[in-house]
Amino acid sequence: MSSGVLRIAAAVIENEAGQLLFVRKHGTVAFMQPGGKIEQGESPAECLVRELAEELGLVLSPADLIEIGRFDADAANEPGMTLDAWCYRAPLTGVPEIAAEIAEAIWWDPARPLPSMAPLSRDYLVPFVLAAR
Repeated sequence: MSSGVLRIAAAVIENEAGQLLFVRKHGTVAFMQPGGKIEQGESPAECLVRELAEELGLVLSPADLIEIGRFDADAANEPGMTLDAWCYRAPLTGVPEIAAEIAEAIWWDPARPLPSMAPLSRDYLVPFVLAAR
């Protein structure tokens, strides 16, 4: 695999009002679905469970996740890098509380504009959610 490719897992999390959970990392402007980089020996689902616990305090198991698909997109915060992204729907299992590298978490209504959205979210995940409604 090229060194210009980041292997990640990302979660689409929706609340009862139909808003999507987006996060923004410290020192960045782009909002994105929560998730992170897959570590050596870790499955995409295991990665996502770990990242959601570390960054938002949400406790899940791989069995809670519903696979959406695997997508390639430009990395939002790392110029010249692309993503190999495994994406899942994840249930909301508590109140997200930001930690680790997360600077901000917001609930976003897809009917409203978002100032800066990561390519993976903009091109694949938000259209997926809107098409499923």
